[in-house]
Order: sequence, then C-alpha cells, then structure tokens
Amino acid sequence: MRAYLDIETSYNGVMSVLGIYRQDRGIIQLVGGGISDIALYEALEHVTTIVTFNGSSFDLPVIKRQLHADLRAEFAHRDLLHECRQRGLRGGLKVVEEKLGIARASAGLSGRDAPRLWNRYEQYADHAALQTLLDYNRDDVVNLALLEAILDANGPLLANPARIVKLW
Repeated sequence: MRAYLDIETSYNGVMSVLGIYRQDRGIIQLVGGGISDIALYEALEHVTTIVTFNGSSFDLPVIKRQLHADLRAEFAHRDLLHECRQRGLRGGLKVVEEKLGIARASAGLSGRDAPRLWNRYEQYADHAALQTLLDYNRDDVVNLALLEAILDANGPLLANPARIVKLW
C-alpha cells in the first residue's frame, strides 16, 4: 500500500498542513494543531511505501524533527525528485508537472504561497486562504500519484517528450 505525502509549512518552518493521498482512503489532511504523531500513524495504517517529491531533504526531516516520527526508518520511501533528475527532468514539482502535462486546479500557486496563506488564516481567520492552501496541498499529493504512474509507464526514456505516455 502506497501513501503520497507532502507538507506545507508556516513562515517559521512549522508544519501547517500534512497531506496524504491513498488510493484506498482518498485525501487525508492534518491541519495546524491537528498534526500529531498519532494522527499521522493512523493515516499511514497499512502503508508500506511513502512517495514524496524532495521528501528526503524536506518533508521527512521536518516530520522527524517536529513529530519525532522517523518515517524513513519505518517505511520504504520513494523520492520522485531524484528519479526525475536521473531522467533529465529538472525543476520543482510544478515545473515537472508542466513539462509532463499534469494539470492542477491550484495552478499559479507555488510553495512560496503556502506560508502566506497559512498566515492569512491564522492572523485573520481567513477561511478562504485556508481552503486555497488545502486545495494546493491536495493537488500536490494527488499529482504525486500521477507523476509516479508516468515515470513507471515511461521507464528510462522519459526525457524524450515523444515517448511520454499520457495516462489520463
């Protein structure tokens, strides 16, 4: 069982949203004070592999530091950033998605917007900002599953755009 995981953080680096997409359960989003080790492990019940984009350098270390949960030690981990780089796909997740034709409802937003949206929610109780942040995180985790499927379907020839197989 796979879980696609992505976090968003506040300006001070504290997790604001921890998103998980599982094909059997859909999207699970832990928000603010609801982010805990117990809630995380409940969301990951029966999971064997966690899939991220740059999770080795960002998501998993932040989770370990803040929740004392060493997911790398407890689950297999597939970091799609490294696989993309090996296949000649450079850039962050949104750049890679664009190159592969993966659409997102939250187009135009980037990881730099996440702290700003969280701050608007915390300071002004701006629920529209929170919803935008949750939508952005949802696109991140769902698109990880699409990206993984494209990488697997196209094998090592992915850098050749004429060879890319669209799965949707």
